[in-house]
Amino acid sequence: MWPVLATVTALGSTSVAAAGAPATDDVSAGARTAPRDTPQVGFALAAETVVSPGSVCPGGAAAPCLLGSGGGVTVRFGYRLGNLWYFGGAYEFTRHDSSNLMRLAILQQLRAEGRYYIERGKRATGFLAVGVGAHIYGNDWGASTAGGLVTTGAGVELELSPKAVVAAAAMYRLLIPKSFRDSTGEERGDGPFGFGFAHMIGLEFALEVRDPVPHW
Repeated sequence: MWPVLATVTALGSTSVAAAGAPATDDVSAGARTAPRDTPQVGFALAAETVVSPGSVCPGGAAAPCLLGSGGGVTVRFGYRLGNLWYFGGAYEFTRHDSSNLMRLAILQQLRAEGRYYIERGKRATGFLAVGVGAHIYGNDWGASTAGGLVTTGAGVELELSPKAVVAAAAMYRLLIPKSFRDSTGEERGDGPFGFGFAHMIGLEFALEVRDPVPHW
């Protein structure tokens, strides 16, 4: 009888000690889920600030500048490669101030993008980003001019869950529009080989989802 009671007492003491011991789970409060290769889609609010309209609004022009700052949305689809790389594409449209030279001035961008994540195993992760693409600018979704673009910048991504993140990024954009004449007859974007330059800073606030297609 006494050996049985001694055994039960020892087991009970061991259980109490285990219950009172601190948890040693590998996942800490600020730890990040290990990323894996997966599709990633997103939606963002975008603001485009014109730092310099360049030759799109030449200094000696009689008409006011038709490329001001604006805002809109971005949709994005890409593929996350492990914990360091993301490659994908984005479509963005923003409405801009055109000094009433256009009824509805819309800038559309189609970009191929890449990100390099500065992975430190934390839920908040910084990244560097680059992109190239094309743009169209005109009235009512039309094309008064079009050309290429180059963009580069940086941002930070915060993991909300293993499948959802929010991100904020600041990007420099160089627009290279083809020269054109506006509704007043003013020539815009005149430069080498018939193309001009405009400089912008883009800000994005995004919600992105990994692996959006359910698996059966």
